[in-house]
Amino acid sequence: MNVLIIEDEKSLSKEVQDFLKKEGYTCEIAFNGKEASEKLFVNPYDFILLDLGLPDYDGLQLLKECKEAGQEAAVIILTARGSTDDKVKGLDLGADDYLAKPFSLLELSSRMQAIIRRKHGLKRNIVELGGFQVDLTNRSVNFNTTLINLTKKEFDILQYLLINKNRVITRMQLTEHIWDNALEVDYDSNYVDVHIKNLRKKLTQYAPVEFIETVRGIGYRLNLN
Repeated sequence: MNVLIIEDEKSLSKEVQDFLKKEGYTCEIAFNGKEASEKLFVNPYDFILLDLGLPDYDGLQLLKECKEAGQEAAVIILTARGSTDDKVKGLDLGADDYLAKPFSLLELSSRMQAIIRRKHGLKRNIVELGGFQVDLTNRSVNFNTTLINLTKKEFDILQYLLINKNRVITRMQLTEHIWDNALEVDYDSNYVDVHIKNLRKKLTQYAPVEFIETVRGIGYRLNLN
């Protein structure tokens, strides 16, 4: 899942980036509002971590522009500005959560997981899927007590299909949300198809995977009741 970290404190932004990468996220950093605005115009994101106190831009104004531009990313405000007024304004403008500095990276991760569950109707971090147990927190898949060895990309694809359950996801959408730089990926390639094929092959050693449906000419859908 793609995360844009908008934070002018370089040491903090790097610390957050390193931590989230270990958690399985793909991260980009913008150190000011202008850079953030350019990235938001070009790329889709799943999460935006937004500092309000940017050197060249009001963070609340950037949040407003982000929502008006149709970005569907979940937004968590990260700021030392702890006033209730700022918090209310941010939430009113469409932010999903608010975390005051200094904050725990583990708490940030927990809040991101909670937002994923809330936005996509998942009641908990372990999802039963056709006999498989998908652990979104530990990024693992088990069948009964057997751990299935998936690559990072295979798990990323399964997770993205899962949190968008019952929706058709195009190959382009999967590419944009899974690969580090979507602009460098050839959309006509079979990149996604190869990873889906390998994912299915690993899972079908244990049970059928009819829940992953190929939508001919478009992409894929994960069917979950």
